[in-house]
Amino acid sequence: MSTTLRSSALGVTAGLIGWFILVEIVSGILQGYYVPLFSDIVVHLGIRDADVNWFEAAQLLLSALVVPVLAKLGDMYGHKRILLIAAVLTAAATWWLGFAGSFWAFLIAWALQGFYVVWLPLEIALIFERGRRQNRGVSLTRRAAGLLVVGLQAGAILGALAAGRIFTATGGDMTLTLIVPAIAATLVAAVIWLGVPESSPEPGRRLDSRGFVILAVALLLVTSSLTFLRLNGPEVFWVWLLLAAGIAGFVVFALFELRQPDPAVDIRVLARPEMWPVQATAFLVGISLLGAQGPLSTYAGTDPSLGYGLGLDATERSNIIGVYLVSLIVGAVLFAVTSRRASPRLVLIGAALLVGIGYTLFLPFHRELWQVLVNLCIAGLGSGALVGAMPAAAAAAAPRGQTGVASALTNTTKTIGGTFSSAVFGVVLAAGAGIVASETAASLGGYLTVWAVCAAGGFLSAVLLLVVPKVAFADDAETRAAVSPTV
Repeated sequence: MSTTLRSSALGVTAGLIGWFILVEIVSGILQGYYVPLFSDIVVHLGIRDADVNWFEAAQLLLSALVVPVLAKLGDMYGHKRILLIAAVLTAAATWWLGFAGSFWAFLIAWALQGFYVVWLPLEIALIFERGRRQNRGVSLTRRAAGLLVVGLQAGAILGALAAGRIFTATGGDMTLTLIVPAIAATLVAAVIWLGVPESSPEPGRRLDSRGFVILAVALLLVTSSLTFLRLNGPEVFWVWLLLAAGIAGFVVFALFELRQPDPAVDIRVLARPEMWPVQATAFLVGISLLGAQGPLSTYAGTDPSLGYGLGLDATERSNIIGVYLVSLIVGAVLFAVTSRRASPRLVLIGAALLVGIGYTLFLPFHRELWQVLVNLCIAGLGSGALVGAMPAAAAAAAPRGQTGVASALTNTTKTIGGTFSSAVFGVVLAAGAGIVASETAASLGGYLTVWAVCAAGGFLSAVLLLVVPKVAFADDAETRAAVSPTV
């Protein structure tokens, strides 16, 4: 009888993961679909190429602000309920994008579309809560997270490949082209509504609204300061004032939360040895995963007559990004497979080392296309494993009732890491422009600095993960409780 019940439970969980893979495919489509269309969107809206930067900045700001709040609401009222709300808001914003005819309308709709960022943390929380009932929440979530990342990256590739072809097939009709992802987002909301079961929220929880307001202000100040740093350069003094105010806001937030009975973010849990290295690693992963792709694209397009660069056209540069995305998929799959047989902690350390090694190889080997591809594949394998592992590892280290917000924080710290590195890399590369033969190309020293920072982030992640207790991320609830008792 128990075997039958267990098999039934496993079947339900497998079906849940299957639905979530579909959700992440659509999430990937939303992330990959618009990039090849940016030049055409610029023409459609009658704006400048530089204005496209505001789209990314607005969406990053909104996601950093809303993800922790929505994740906490999921812990309080049910993760499916909040996931469905986020999906409906994303679908509505995506439809708005299709019919937005002005820069400001498109910018607001683009920002609101960023609600999809909370999908993955809420899915991880749902899978973890379902697996916990079978005493296998941690191992199940690890493997599921790898599969979800596969769906995410596959969707990104599908979106990038489909966008240009659909635009051509519609005769250059931008509205019809942008309706396609809106249909996909609408369908995924129906999938969540009909196919996903609800979790069991912890009773007696409350929303620490004052804490979230302080956190939102601090995040807004930090992310906006980094965005303005990239756009305006380091010589603008008020950018640094914003950054200092944001850091001070985080200090005030931490002190405030330590006095709350049900805090927005439990600082004591965040300080545990199996939690803070995971969050720090998510920040460091964001540096290379989100911040280094722009410099990679510009390096690949730089005229090799300058003594560096690959001189590739837009299609060839897209192929490089495609190879990198495939390596992320392979890395996520390898993590899901190897973490069954090896210590998840050791697998994570190995993945972080791969990121460091891959970007270190860029320093001596960057002149030939095959060298760049080999370096990217090595780094991509490690990044793919880490992207899949971070939310699951955070959920495993969180006490009951805090899995959603713990998983979401890995996304927030990753976003801050990407925003930070984008700003710094933009300044570093701009500082070299004009020194070389071209007035627009960045110097080789700038690119070497970018790769060195990414490599250092990978190696530092490996060192931080050594702090994690050896028995962390185990399925045995008693072992986990002994390692990290509730404070």
